[in-house]
Amino acid sequence: MKIVIDAFGGDNAPKEIVEGAVIALEKHADLEIILCGDKDKISALLAGRGAGRVKIEHAPDVITNDDTPTEAIRKKENSSLVRSFDILKNNDDVVAFVSAGSTGAILTGAIMKIGRIKGISRPALAPILPTKLPGRDVLLIDSGANVDCKPINLVHFALMGSAYYSILYGDENPRVALLSNGTEEHKGNELTREAYPLLKASSVNFIGNTEAREYMSGTIDVMVAEGFNGNVLLKGVEGAVGAVLSLMKRSIKAHFWSKIGALFMRKTFKELKGRMDVLGKHGGSPFLGCKKLVMKNHGSSSRYNIAASVDQAILLHEQKLIEKIEKALEVTNAAD
Repeated sequence: MKIVIDAFGGDNAPKEIVEGAVIALEKHADLEIILCGDKDKISALLAGRGAGRVKIEHAPDVITNDDTPTEAIRKKENSSLVRSFDILKNNDDVVAFVSAGSTGAILTGAIMKIGRIKGISRPALAPILPTKLPGRDVLLIDSGANVDCKPINLVHFALMGSAYYSILYGDENPRVALLSNGTEEHKGNELTREAYPLLKASSVNFIGNTEAREYMSGTIDVMVAEGFNGNVLLKGVEGAVGAVLSLMKRSIKAHFWSKIGALFMRKTFKELKGRMDVLGKHGGSPFLGCKKLVMKNHGSSSRYNIAASVDQAILLHEQKLIEKIEKALEVTNAAD
């Protein structure tokens, strides 16, 4: 099994990316990795590790967040990102691609270079967040890749999100909800009102509309949203959680007895931190709907996040995510 990694994508590239690749190689004996980027710098970081199972593809250029995605994909042919996509596209034995680089460039490159699964209207990003119930996470699709959607796009998001969730959590019938401003069927804007009956008639386990406040309740497995609203929800949740944790930390430090109490709650705080660290568990988010697996990592990803993303890519390949999406699409189309 071969996976290509953009070694110069992300805030901590190339060191953390290369170290993450090494961790993944140590964990998976049958894995080969292709690292794209400046050959001399990558070789120096590898220091002989992974001999025989690491190939370096020299790509001296880098696409940054300041580059215009479409222009960069077209013109920076020798960048680590574009060379990674070319390798993924042109080699059947390369099953996945991992990058912590520019989100816009990765999404653009995935569509231009790899293409969509036949019948899927638009690919989408699907990050995962924890809920208040142990063992129940929630998947949000779309989180920003598609800011202007049609009803059929939301149906395809539901199909892809359900297939992805079922592989990660072994639940073949995840609960799918549509983000709206009320739970009643007639609530929402024109898009959600038109998407509601289509979702109801699809092959997913659609449980109806839900409000944003229920996102992390544990009663929903897959939250379907237009990319604009989904991104607002995601960033709002991230900001709120960060603010609460910051206030809690500040309050604890402000009082002597709070500091004493915090010592006794150290294990609880550690468990809470681990519960919130979904990024550490899954590494990145797949760009669902592409013909091959494209894994998008957060720009600040560490070596452990990169290794976790490789783990997830292997799982999704072995569990045939793309074939599962194609099958779900066939079932829904047949019902129509």
